[in-house]
Amino acid sequence: MTPFWIALQFLTTFPVRLSAMPTPQQNAQALLFYPVVGLLIGSILYGIALLLHALPVVLLSSVILVLWIWLTGGLHLDGLADTADAWVGGFGDKARTLAIMKDPSCGPIGVLSLVIVCLLKWSVLYVLLQKQLYTALMLFPLLGRLVPLFFFLSTDYVREKGLGSQLGQHLARPIAIALLLLTSLVALYWAWVGVVVLASFYLALWYLRCKFIQRIGGVTGDTIGASIEIIELATLLSFVFAVFYLA
Repeated sequence: MTPFWIALQFLTTFPVRLSAMPTPQQNAQALLFYPVVGLLIGSILYGIALLLHALPVVLLSSVILVLWIWLTGGLHLDGLADTADAWVGGFGDKARTLAIMKDPSCGPIGVLSLVIVCLLKWSVLYVLLQKQLYTALMLFPLLGRLVPLFFFLSTDYVREKGLGSQLGQHLARPIAIALLLLTSLVALYWAWVGVVVLASFYLALWYLRCKFIQRIGGVTGDTIGASIEIIELATLLSFVFAVFYLA
């Protein structure tokens, strides 16, 4: 169970304490439990939505969004801000882009990216809750935590001394591929709406992968974190659009 606790400690703010320093193999195995943690986050959001369904939707959507951010400690939002700053400030240069990502300060582009993503997420959550599509709240954190599996299976990690380089080396690829493909099929529970979400999920992932390779030759922890936020937002938006046009 150690890999699960590693995943839970890294991806959430739950007070998890490990008895010993994880090995590279255990850190890689933890990637396989990321979707489980995503489902746990989504289940909590779903439970809170059911519990507080009597609240005005405008307030409930704010509560759900804040809880979502709190459960993850804003980890992926930090990656989004760093990536946005680096993408604009890097001027297309790999070394400069990577250097800006390591800078802990957040520039105006990073702040703007956070505002845009959170505003769009809140708006989509408002629509979902207004239509009482509470079960859908379980889907998006789950799909978001499949993002690291996709990148470590398909893309080089550009920082040689980073934790990610070890994860890619020790990842059980056949199991990871099966987990990625089969878990994403959960979206088909929502029929044609799920088909649209699934298509958006893989198209957005492939687009991000192409952009990361083009700019920096692969991925970093920040770009993976940014991708989790972007994929959550993309699948949220595609779900709502499909509900209005297909359902």
